[in-house]
Amino acid sequence: MSLKDCYNFEDFRKLAKRNLPAPIFHYIDGGSDDETTLKRNTESFLKCDLVPNILASVGEPDLSTTLFGRKIDMPIFLSPAAMQRLYHPDGDKASARAAEKFGTFYSMSTMATSSIEEISNISGGPKMFQIYIHKLKGLTDNLIDRCKSSGFKSMCLTVDTVTAGNRERDHHWGFTTPPKLTLKSIISFMKRPGWTFNYLTHERFQMANVKDFTKKGTSIAKGVMEYINEQYDPAMSWKDAEYCIKRWKGPFAIKGLMSVEDAKRAVDIGASAILLSNHGGRQLDGSRSPFDQLPAIKDAVGDKLEIILDGGVRRGTHVIKALSLGATACSFGKGFLFGLGAGGQAGVEQVLKRMREELRRDMILLGKKNIGDLSKENIAFIFLINRSGFPCLLRGNKAARHFDFLN
Repeated sequence: MSLKDCYNFEDFRKLAKRNLPAPIFHYIDGGSDDETTLKRNTESFLKCDLVPNILASVGEPDLSTTLFGRKIDMPIFLSPAAMQRLYHPDGDKASARAAEKFGTFYSMSTMATSSIEEISNISGGPKMFQIYIHKLKGLTDNLIDRCKSSGFKSMCLTVDTVTAGNRERDHHWGFTTPPKLTLKSIISFMKRPGWTFNYLTHERFQMANVKDFTKKGTSIAKGVMEYINEQYDPAMSWKDAEYCIKRWKGPFAIKGLMSVEDAKRAVDIGASAILLSNHGGRQLDGSRSPFDQLPAIKDAVGDKLEIILDGGVRRGTHVIKALSLGATACSFGKGFLFGLGAGGQAGVEQVLKRMREELRRDMILLGKKNIGDLSKENIAFIFLINRSGFPCLLRGNKAARHFDFLN
């Protein structure tokens, strides 16, 4: 299999698995606890169907939309993801260049292995910086001010990671940075000589944006979860979020909100957007999927802020369903990270190309000329009743009766 043979999420996943040592692959692929939420994020899109309009004279559909005051060419962008050099030597630089080529947002994590300034120098495309509240005072101000001077136009504060989720795959596979060498992991690294050679011959890993503030940024001896637990402030509050918004003075999103109450609070403190997210099923297992929660959030806040759906997006139809129910755009992490692991910048570009092709084709088949035409009128939720009269969401139930309960 090569990149040209990758047509969907699972294809890119398989190629990345072939290229990456097992501890690295499973760090992308896994979730927390029983991974219930990880699975639910994507399965939730199966609860509704698309209802097309025919003979709509669509022609060439317009996939562009406006997000954070910036026009982008497609309604999906790259979620912030830490330490992308784990997946390819070019890391964030490859992702940023690919996003710019496709006219959409690249998002930088505080825990990136490239610096704010490095990415600013190699990409003129739309960029968002993801900030965390650290215990170390002054670090927040430093990151915000550096983003301002480096041309980042939007920022998001991640709020669902005040403590690390229980990602048991990382324990089983010995995922740390640098990697923990167990017999199982050593065998895995030996089977991936290309990755191991690049790791040993390139400059050492460091969290480039925080290395001057904390030793944990230059010598990550324990791992990501330990860094989160030791460095992030578990007492983060709405006051911290409001402070960041006022200091940034630009488009600002809060990432990790899931409740109606919190969405309303985000409006009150001046956020311009929210990323409806459960951190890809990597934090609180058993939590609701973003797609399931989207209608309630949209009803609560309307057009008072932009709603970005983050979680479980694998297909163009997933994006279209989310936009039809009120999302402004979608973001995805695993999808593009598998592309990065599969082939660096070319891999991310191939992922974005396939997503753009799907969106174009799906819009034509749905009978919609532009993103603004999408609405709940082209969505039908499926509610199933079994023989005993109880509601169920299992497709293929021969005794089920279908009811449209949205429209």
